[in-house]
Amino acid sequence: MTTSAAARADSEGTILVVDDDVTVRDVVRRYLELAGYTVALAGTGQEALRAHEQRPADLVVLDLMLPDLDGLEVCRRIRGAREASDVPVVMLTALGEEENRIAGLQLGADDYVTKPFSPRELALRVTSVLRRVRPAADTAGSGDVVTDGPLTLDPAARTATLHGGGLALTTREFDLLWFFLTHPGKAFTRQQLLERVWGWDFGDQSTVTVHVRRLREKIERVPAEPARIATVWGVGYRYDAGLRS
Repeated sequence: MTTSAAARADSEGTILVVDDDVTVRDVVRRYLELAGYTVALAGTGQEALRAHEQRPADLVVLDLMLPDLDGLEVCRRIRGAREASDVPVVMLTALGEEENRIAGLQLGADDYVTKPFSPRELALRVTSVLRRVRPAADTAGSGDVVTDGPLTLDPAARTATLHGGGLALTTREFDLLWFFLTHPGKAFTRQQLLERVWGWDFGDQSTVTVHVRRLREKIERVPAEPARIATVWGVGYRYDAGLRS
């Protein structure tokens, strides 16, 4: 593992890039440095875990296909390394890896980019994810706490509770739940949610499906029979507010 010599005092944050292809690592590093980030590099899953343990990254760019531990296992261990670990993860996947991509999202990955990819697009995706983790200074403290019965979200503190207990939500899960809570009773298509929550003009709509399923597992009494996040057949999803149990 190496850390870029281009690290600056005004760095936008540290990005850990994990890929066994030296060329991919180098190209991604250069584009992220141009965007103002400090970049750490790892070529294997074990190197990535050691690097993140020694210096937790602000975001991890993680290839699914690694020579020792695969990307899914690395993601699983990073998520379990600290209680409710919420470091954002952007996965790199090949065109034919849809099942692994879905599995990555289920593990809490915040975004993915399909190989072959544009390094510039990847840098933009990284910035987009981090902006959601770090609200702008002029809005970070201005968000109102949102509640629906026993469910509470504090956008300034980025915390969520249900019946007084903390909810371990990833960045995207928090953003999606906040969006639902602030737009109760309105039906949104998956594409609209991609645009409003992810900031994507296009993308795989199964991303939304996976995140809705994960949210239901965390906030619904019976996930298979959701009372809060309702499926609107032929449209998408709607948040039904007013639940008091």
